[in-house]
Amino acid sequence: MQATAYTYDPESRSGQVLLDDGTPVPFDAAAFDAGGLRLLRPGQRVRIETEDTEAGSGAGTDPGTDTGAGAGHRITLVTLQTF
Repeated sequence: MQATAYTYDPESRSGQVLLDDGTPVPFDAAAFDAGGLRLLRPGQRVRIETEDTEAGSGAGTDPGTDTGAGAGHRITLVTLQTF
């Protein structure tokens, strides 16, 4: 799914993205590192992948779908959106 970079701390390699509905969703260093980026600037369009954190599922969501990454999901990958 797509989002917009909102905050990024280069020391901790973590931050937040804004979903298209304006919902802020945090990401950790592992998600940033998985995308292979060196830097992220606020306003950049990014592609994110999430996984379900509810007990027993653990399955990743399809990055092409437009489902929200709210409660019960965590961002596993942040990378630049390419066309």
